[in-house]
Amino acid sequence: MDSPTSPTQNSSSVHADSIISSLLSFPDSSPLSIASSFRRELEQALASASDDASVQERLVDRTLQLVSLLLESTKRSFRKRATAHNSSAWFLPPELTVKVFSMVDTKSLMRAAACCTMFNTCAMDRFAYAHVDLTTATSQVDSKVVCNLIHRAGKELRNRLKSLGLYNIRSMNSSFEVLSVCSNLTDLRIVGLNNPFMHLFKILTEKCRLIEYLFIETYQLPSTIIDTVKGSHLIKFVTNSPNLTSLRLIRFRLTDEVARILAQSSRTLEYLNLSRSPTINGRFLRDVRNRCKESPLKTLIVRNCLKLQEKEVLELCNSLIKGNFKSIRHIDVSNKRGLVSDDGKRSYKPKFPLQKLKEERSDVTLVAEFPSLWSVKDCPVCHEEDDEELREIEMMEDDASSSDASSSDDESSDASSSDDESSEDDLG
Repeated sequence: MDSPTSPTQNSSSVHADSIISSLLSFPDSSPLSIASSFRRELEQALASASDDASVQERLVDRTLQLVSLLLESTKRSFRKRATAHNSSAWFLPPELTVKVFSMVDTKSLMRAAACCTMFNTCAMDRFAYAHVDLTTATSQVDSKVVCNLIHRAGKELRNRLKSLGLYNIRSMNSSFEVLSVCSNLTDLRIVGLNNPFMHLFKILTEKCRLIEYLFIETYQLPSTIIDTVKGSHLIKFVTNSPNLTSLRLIRFRLTDEVARILAQSSRTLEYLNLSRSPTINGRFLRDVRNRCKESPLKTLIVRNCLKLQEKEVLELCNSLIKGNFKSIRHIDVSNKRGLVSDDGKRSYKPKFPLQKLKEERSDVTLVAEFPSLWSVKDCPVCHEEDDEELREIEMMEDDASSSDASSSDDESSDASSSDDESSEDDLG
């Protein structure tokens, strides 16, 4: 039961109401006149107060508090009136307003949320945050902005975030931890990293169990080769992700053993793209073609892999003709620098049994295009589902055509392997 209000409290409240009412009904005067009167009364109050400085400071603080309360109450009333006006003037029902807000960019959504309470309510609806796009917000978006946005979104909105794309964020370091609160992510794209990120896969394995599409591209070649030890978190992620169907790891220094495990360990993976890896030579294809009897893998992309060997691709073709690797439907081994032949030279016209492959396995498409060193423009070779990702990569890839033009068609047979290593960055 509420405690009864004392007469003293009633009297104080009535007195306060009377003062505020008098203030609001104050006749129109110039702002300068009102400010002058207010300043004069405040100075008189300070002069009549105790000589103790602390007493005067409390009076000033109390005055600032009253002014702040008056300002906040006025703003609240303004927002309430704006909401009432928008509710009657806005022609869309709340559910359609939320639908519209879900289609605009994040910057516009934040601006709409600041307009009035009605728009704020619609803008904070979880369905308006199924996809977050910061690419049009500002050129200064970095990992800190992304982390702040996700943390401030609130538990309900973070849990509803399904698609997240981070482009040209060079270094995230510990900022990957923010992904641990996005448990419902199904589509994650990170393009343009230049720092080690194996810890990312540990977070994804533990916190983001619903990932279906993962696309990661490094801006610079990592200095460390990712073997089964250094890539243990990556392997664990692929092996233990029950919904993973598409994996794109661009410009990763993977060993062939890791590539083999990635291709074989998942029961759901249908699309694997390891393009621009400067380390894999294709040996992993031996085990993949012979042991993936029940594999769901349908698409394998290994474009522009510097050390990819011609003999490994040839053996893959022969294995496909024999009926192995039954799940595969599309393979792309195209390379603008050709394949590595047995004598160490670059091969631009490998003799693959493509016609026989077409006859025996009409359900398989093998793309193997090797543009001449002297071609002005490389022919784009990609899977239809890979167009968007490759366009993003090409925007940041160094053009190697100028350095290629100075090379000879016939390289010496005793070319050292160190020459190939020095060309890794040229390959992109």
